[in-house]
Amino acid sequence: MTYGVGSELETNYSSLEDVNFGTIGFIKKHITLDSTLTKILETQSRFNITNINEPYLQNFVNIKRINEIRYLNKFFETVNKKLPSGGMFIGLGETFMERKRRIFSKFPRFLAAAYYPFDFTIKRVIPKLPVLKKIYFMLTGGRSRVLSRAEILGRLVACGFEIIEETEINNILHFAVKKVGEPVFDKKPSYGPLFKMSRIGKDKKIIGVYKYRTMHPFAEYLQEYIYQKNKLSDGGKLKDDFRITTWGKLFRKLWIDELPMFINYFKGELKLVGVRPLSRHYFSLYPASLQDQRTKYKPGLIPPFYVDLPKTFDEILSSEKKYLDAYEKAPFSTDMKYFFLSLYNIFIKRARSG
Repeated sequence: MTYGVGSELETNYSSLEDVNFGTIGFIKKHITLDSTLTKILETQSRFNITNINEPYLQNFVNIKRINEIRYLNKFFETVNKKLPSGGMFIGLGETFMERKRRIFSKFPRFLAAAYYPFDFTIKRVIPKLPVLKKIYFMLTGGRSRVLSRAEILGRLVACGFEIIEETEINNILHFAVKKVGEPVFDKKPSYGPLFKMSRIGKDKKIIGVYKYRTMHPFAEYLQEYIYQKNKLSDGGKLKDDFRITTWGKLFRKLWIDELPMFINYFKGELKLVGVRPLSRHYFSLYPASLQDQRTKYKPGLIPPFYVDLPKTFDEILSSEKKYLDAYEKAPFSTDMKYFFLSLYNIFIKRARSG
C-alpha cells in the first residue's frame, strides 16, 4: 500500500491485503482483525489516536513508520492512554542500520559512502543536539529521523509497554508490544555525551552516577528485556547487549566512560574502592542478605571484580561478599589491599570487565 507523504489515513481491513505479506502476517500473528477490537491507522499525529471512539478497543496498529512522527514519546503515551491494560500496539520503523543498508543498495557504493555520513549527521546527530534540533524540527517537522533499534524499543518500554516481539521484515523493524503500565513521562531524556544513571547507593538511596554515554538514548529502559532474552555473559555483563554504540565499546575498553564518576567521588557518594553502584534491576538479582550488606557502605570506583576476576554471576556474588566481609573487619587495610591488587591486574595483567 502506498500513500503520499504526510497522509493521515484510516485503513479498512480489506486494504491491508495491499500491505506486504510479511507485515500483514506479523499483525495477524499477534492480534485479531475484528473491527470492534482493533483500529488500524496510517498516521503520524497523536490527535488521530485521541479521536478514536471505539469503546471496546483492544488493539491498535499504525502502519506509518515511526521515523515520521515528531513527538514520538507523546505519540506512544497517547496510544498507551487509549488502550486498556493488556492491549496490543503494533507498529514499525526504520533503524539506522536498516537505513544504511537501504542507502547502499540504492546508490553506487562510492556515492553511498559519501552520502551516508552526511545523512547520518543531519538526521541522527543534529536532532539530538540542544540548539540545532530546534532548527531541524522547524525545517523538517521531525520527518525521516534516524533512530536506533535500542532507542525505538527503549522509548516503547518507557511509555508503559512490554516488548512481545520485534523482528525485521523487508529491512524494516516491526514491533508488537503490550500495555503493562503507565508511562514514566520522562521530561528530560538524556541525549548528550555526559549523563546521569540512577543507581542504588548507601542505605539504598538512589544516586545519579555520572558517565560518558556508551549506549543509545533510552537504552536504560531495556536492561530487564535484554536480561530476560539473553541472560548474562562472562564477567556479569548482559550478553549480546545491542544497546552499546560502536564508540561506546572503545570508551569502555579504555575506561573513558567511567571518568565522570569522579564527580560522584568528590560529592561523597562513592569511595575509591567498593562494590559497583547497581541499577534497580541488577540489584534485584542479588540475594536479600547481600543487598543489605552491600548497601551499608558507599559503592566504589574500583570494584573487587578486578582482584578476583570472576567469570560467572555467582562468582561475582562470592567476590563481593568476600570483600565486604573483609571490609567490615578492617576497612582501611582491606581497601588498600584491593586498590593495589586491582591496579596490578588492570595495568600488568590487562584485566577488563567487558
